[in-house]
Amino acid sequence: PLLYFSFKVKFEKYNDTVQNTDEKIIGAKKVFFIGVGALFMVPILKTVFDLPPYLGVLLGLGLLWVYTDAIHNKEEQLKVPRILAKVDYSSLLFFLGILLAVAALDSAGVLSNLANMLDSTFKNRNIIISLLGIISSIVDNVPLTASTMGMYDIALYPKDSFIWQLIAYCVGTGGSLLIIGSAAGVVVMGMEKIDFSWYIRKVSLIAFIGYLAGIAFLLYI
Repeated sequence: PLLYFSFKVKFEKYNDTVQNTDEKIIGAKKVFFIGVGALFMVPILKTVFDLPPYLGVLLGLGLLWVYTDAIHNKEEQLKVPRILAKVDYSSLLFFLGILLAVAALDSAGVLSNLANMLDSTFKNRNIIISLLGIISSIVDNVPLTASTMGMYDIALYPKDSFIWQLIAYCVGTGGSLLIIGSAAGVVVMGMEKIDFSWYIRKVSLIAFIGYLAGIAFLLYI
């Protein structure tokens, strides 16, 4: 798909008026380095103190919170509490609800029964996972990925097994078969006014060919 669209699409020079300004954002470099340092805290705290990775992230987030509040102490609109009021909590609750629902299905044994049914029907897990990738063009890939984690036992398929690599590729890439299959595609629909039918005519077939080529590469090369 990349090679095809590289020759097919005609790129135009992007003309935009850039305002030259000498105004510097206060504390921008320090915020950047604190953020990067917070990322490095994750493996360091895990290795040295054997703490869960999320504690390193929370520590870095706390340092950022304190520093940004300190440099913007006179600007209420830039303080963290005011910014938190603008957070899209509906999306957070959406993903939380999905993960809780998947966990409930896993605890009830529904996902393992589904995996057994699919195995008895198709006899080949590679085909099953490839079909899951196509389904991800309609169903959000977050619950789909979480479902596969409940379908296949980590004891039978340990970390870094090929099956997880194939699932990651199929579920992640399959969402591009339709423009509604990914959050980025939905955003592009709104920003660039792309029609669903136009995407099917111009992109879906090429994306599907690339999807199959990627599966073939993983399986046979």
